[in-house]
Amino acid sequence: MNARVELPPAREVCPTTTRRLLAEGAQLVDVRELSEVAQTRFDVPGVVLLPLSELQQRHGELPHDRLLVLAGQGDERSLKATYFLMYQGFTQVAHMQGGLEKWARKGFPIRGAIPLGVVDAASCCGAPAPIEGTACDTVVAPAPGGGR
Repeated sequence: MNARVELPPAREVCPTTTRRLLAEGAQLVDVRELSEVAQTRFDVPGVVLLPLSELQQRHGELPHDRLLVLAGQGDERSLKATYFLMYQGFTQVAHMQGGLEKWARKGFPIRGAIPLGVVDAASCCGAPAPIEGTACDTVVAPAPGGGR
């Protein structure tokens, strides 16, 4: 019989807070797949690439002595990765809300192609475009429960 383990809610941080935490010594862990990283990547010194598909086998490579901020393209994979690491006993982990897409929308440094859902300053309203499929003046409400 497998015992069910109750974990506390994952710590979530926005890209702006992530930048501050990185300056304070946190480690950014990109859990996207290699094909995604080949197109667009975080332009952050020392970012660790550890695809979610490899996390179970390679999580031992991650340090336990500093805050790990996990980021994906959006939210789903980095939340899974955060909870997996919490289950493995990591206590200093956080999920970056919105992932690379939100990071890029805020104008933070990336290398490569602009990810889906993000348009440069030449968009219709002169600002990064909202989520794909919405008009520039449309506000996209978060999913109930924070999108979980």
